[in-house]
Amino acid sequence: MKDKCTKYEALFTFADEKTLRQHIETCEDCRREQEKMDKVSELIGEVKPFLKKKKTSYHHLKVACILFALLIGGASIGVVGTNQDVMDYIQYGEVLSAEDLGFPVDSYGFILVE
Repeated sequence: MKDKCTKYEALFTFADEKTLRQHIETCEDCRREQEKMDKVSELIGEVKPFLKKKKTSYHHLKVACILFALLIGGASIGVVGTNQDVMDYIQYGEVLSAEDLGFPVDSYGFILVE
């Protein structure tokens, strides 16, 4: 019984194309392996345009989301920038001090401890 040739993987990975082709011409086992690899390459070649189309549509979706976020952000900044009452509230806010909460405070605004 003939042992199966195990050189295909090493030649495919490490050897140059010429050496691989010479070995495939003389070895039936490696020729079958090369035929399998050629079929897989053909299948990948058939699927490649679909993957590219899917990837580009995903990129278009990302760009649309970013533009939408910029539009909403720009609109909200525009509304806030033109409304002075909202700007005052954002800049200064309503901060409650200790005196507003009913605690006794000294002249510096610190809580008075007796």
